[in-house]
Amino acid sequence: MERAALKVRRLRPDAVIPRRATPGSTGFDLFACIEGGGAVTLDANPRLIGTGIAIEVPRGYDVQIRPRSGLSSRGVGVTLGTVDSDYRGEVMVTMYLFGRAAALTVKNGDRVAQMVIGRVADMPVIEVEEL
Repeated sequence: MERAALKVRRLRPDAVIPRRATPGSTGFDLFACIEGGGAVTLDANPRLIGTGIAIEVPRGYDVQIRPRSGLSSRGVGVTLGTVDSDYRGEVMVTMYLFGRAAALTVKNGDRVAQMVIGRVADMPVIEVEEL
């Protein structure tokens, strides 16, 4: 039986393939891929940050986009997101500032979020009168 694999396609030449920072890391780091190699300044308004990659998640799995704890401790929020197995568009990260952080510049190649792969529970939903 073939082992499940996450397929990654670069949409731009400077996109960085997701990778684990250490052998014990649960998540794969996602990197900003700002068109033209520039930068984006974050504030309290959510901004979509491109990663320059598209992924193919094996059927029976999903990908969760989660914040990095190091950024969260500095007042940088990442909205939790799910990438379904049938999505083929660019993986985007919604980022914003909270708390006392005034501004933060996200540069091309910065680690912006983490991607955690999980198995999907395949179970029916049954309506009942009582629980």
